[in-house]
Amino acid sequence: MVGITAPDRSKRLLVLGAGPAQLGLLRAARERGLFVIAVDRDPGAPGFEFADRRAVVSTEDEPAIGMLAAAEELSGVIAPGIDWPVAIAARVAARLGLSHPLSPEAAAVAVSKLRQRERLAEHGVPQPAWRMVTEAPADLSVPVVVKPPDRQGQKGLTLVRDPERLPAAIEQAVSFSRANVALVEDLVEGPEVTVNAFSTNGVFHPLTVTDRVTSTDESAFGVALAHAWPSEHDTEDAIEVAKAAATALGIENGPTYTQVVLGPEGPRVMELAARLGGGHDAELCLAALGVDLNGLALSAALGEPVEVPRPEPRGGACVRFLVAPPGSLESVEGIEDALAQEEILDARVYRRPGWVFSPLQRGADRAGFVLATGSSRDDALAKAGRAAELIRFQTADAEALVET
Repeated sequence: MVGITAPDRSKRLLVLGAGPAQLGLLRAARERGLFVIAVDRDPGAPGFEFADRRAVVSTEDEPAIGMLAAAEELSGVIAPGIDWPVAIAARVAARLGLSHPLSPEAAAVAVSKLRQRERLAEHGVPQPAWRMVTEAPADLSVPVVVKPPDRQGQKGLTLVRDPERLPAAIEQAVSFSRANVALVEDLVEGPEVTVNAFSTNGVFHPLTVTDRVTSTDESAFGVALAHAWPSEHDTEDAIEVAKAAATALGIENGPTYTQVVLGPEGPRVMELAARLGGGHDAELCLAALGVDLNGLALSAALGEPVEVPRPEPRGGACVRFLVAPPGSLESVEGIEDALAQEEILDARVYRRPGWVFSPLQRGADRAGFVLATGSSRDDALAKAGRAAELIRFQTADAEALVET
């Protein structure tokens, strides 16, 4: 069972990433008393406030991360909320002889959407029809989703309904891809859910299954505006396909974050990430079920025994993301007022004055979040919405209330 009675500053943890997606894990590591070294290329990354030592290095610079890790006498290394560095963390841990929940082989498969698709097909796991291309094929019909196979967070992703837009979408995805290819998937229509789980010695423990409330603007296709628990859908089959996906990818230990579309022909696995979710999913899990998913991930990264406790559902919970008007951020008002509202557990803006917000197109364009609980899913969403309305962003171009 995860449980620390006193800080243990002798344990040194390297965390790859200090951005919004790593905030929860970094704060949990600080509260646990670990000595934390955080890596991020952004010197203003918000998670650095929870680090004992900062390294302004790209989370994708494996040689630099390897040298840093070798010099720090680490107890563990982890890459929460971010895809590509998951494999770097696994390889660095293996080279240093550190315990790690993922083997380098399993991590390499997990961070490549192409290798995932191939492995899921080998094991008969339901997924969208797909193909890998470098240019638009003559026989390809729309609607399709075009993406680079080795990026995350909607980077290079396009929903294509007009066949005339297909060549440009593929060219864009290829330009973002590390492998100079594009993954083209049939669009599966239906509600989206996220299965957050934790595996121990090959046993898959499903935890929160949340509804992904996504933007209706196709320019921001796939961007979540909220994660709501419990799901309003029957999720039993979604849990089963998420479990099958983890097994197919060889993930026996550690957290998984699996996006599933409940399509007309049944659930389809869109992608699995062998890490904590980057949208405060672990904090939502604690609020919803009383299960400390951040704590489980920390223990797994440090090679400590891990036992997943029995969930204790607590009504409803949600993460509501904030969207700022485009422009250079000058000030933010209302965070304290939002935090003072009933059942608001956390609220935060990710960026400091001077940051330039772009129109919402990717997850990275979100401005902050509100974490709320309630008597039900809808009650939690309503409470989060009222709190979000209190938060005002002043930019150089406009002042507007957070969109509701």
